[in-house]
Formats: sequence, C-alpha cells, structure tokens
Amino acid sequence: MQVIEISMWQLFLCLILVMITGFCSIMLHLKLEKDLLIGTTRTFVQLFVMGYLLKFIFQINTYYLVLAFFTWMIFWAAHAVKGRTKERTIPLLFPTFMAMLVSCMLVTIIVTSLVVQVKPWYKPQYFIPIGGMIVGNSMNGIAVALERMLSEMRKQRDEIEMFLCIGANCQEATASIVASSIKAGMIPSINALMTVGLVTLPGMMTGQILAGVNPMTAVKYQIIVMLMLTTSTAISCIILIHVVRRICFTPAQQMKI
Repeated sequence: MQVIEISMWQLFLCLILVMITGFCSIMLHLKLEKDLLIGTTRTFVQLFVMGYLLKFIFQINTYYLVLAFFTWMIFWAAHAVKGRTKERTIPLLFPTFMAMLVSCMLVTIIVTSLVVQVKPWYKPQYFIPIGGMIVGNSMNGIAVALERMLSEMRKQRDEIEMFLCIGANCQEATASIVASSIKAGMIPSINALMTVGLVTLPGMMTGQILAGVNPMTAVKYQIIVMLMLTTSTAISCIILIHVVRRICFTPAQQMKI
C-alpha cells in the first residue's frame, strides 16, 4: 500500500476545523479562542521542530544522544505536570521528573530490548516514538493522581491531624488518600484497556494501518503499547505519590500544606 503524502496546503485545510471550534467558542461565550490559537500555533511549531530533530537523531543513532533526548522529553513532561497542579507550597518538579525518569526509562528499555527486540535496543526509530507514548500517558495519569492527593489532603486536613495526634504516622494517616489517588491516576489507562478495539482504534495501530502495515502486525504492536502504558503509569503514580506524600510532612509529622 502506498502512503498518501500530505502537502502543506492540505495540512492548513485542517485549520477550518479549528475555526469551527473557535466560532462555537465565540457563540457560546466560552472564551477559548485565545487558547485555541496558542495551542494550534504551538502544535505546528513544536511538531515540525520535533520532526527535524528526529531526522537528525535518526542519522546519528548513538545511545547517549537518544537517552539525552528522551530525558529532555521527560523533563518537559514533568514541567507540564507541575503546571497543571498549580501547587505553590510543595516542590513537585524534581520528584515528578525523577519518578517519570525511572518508570519511563525502565519500561521503554524493557519494551525495545526484550519485547520488540530492537537491534540495537536504543534504535531511535523505535525508542523515541515508544518512549514518547509512555511519557505522554504517564504524564496524564500522574497529573490526575497528584491533583487528587493534594486536594484530598487539604480537604481532610482535620481528619489527618486527628490521626497524627493519636499517634499515627503520616503513612497511616493518609493511607486511604494515597490509595484513592493512585487509583484515580490509573483509571484512564484501565478504561482504555477495556474499550480498545470496541470503541477506539488507537493512534499507533491506526498510523501503522495507514502506512500499509499488515493489520495483525499493527494489532500486536498496539497490544504491547496498551500494556506498557498501563505499567508505566502505575509505576510513575506509585513512586511519585509516595514521595510527594512524604514531602508534605515535616520530620516532626506536621503537615506543610
């Protein structure tokens, strides 16, 4: 199957869709026009820049450059998570970055080296796209989990302090909040497992089919993707929620938030 090339003028035709959305925003007074304009502009700029960077990295094909580029992607994902939570009291950037670095790097290396068995395992045509999907999915799950935990800790502050007063430590006083926060971060990934193939045909599978890959091969890759996304999200949420929970308390078991 021959891949249909898309010209620039065809690409710009998609702006009609954004204009329709903007028109709806104006008519309904949603005040989303500015965000739509900025988001659309950033989409064009960031993806074209990424395309040129990937062409450069694919040509060099050295492991330290691939890993450095992947670490750079993770840093900006952690920065986006910090921005979503809008937390000012607790430092979130470094623990978020480290949790995502550990989980995303681990899962990506396992998938490329052991599951797909890419030779070499850091081959950027596989490592960067697979790692990018892992980072993006983990970012969304972490943001949900963090937002849930911080909001619940503030909401249940009196109850937590009561537990601390009767001798409980911070782990015991917030055990239910931690569990519910991790669960909240995992729900989107689990829902995706339940509905894939019935409600949606995910992006990687659709892209491979459009590129002419055998549908059964695309299905196998998509199964790998779904499982690795679920695992990376779980590891990221578990590590980060436990680390941030500890940061929320002083050594004397007093709440900081």
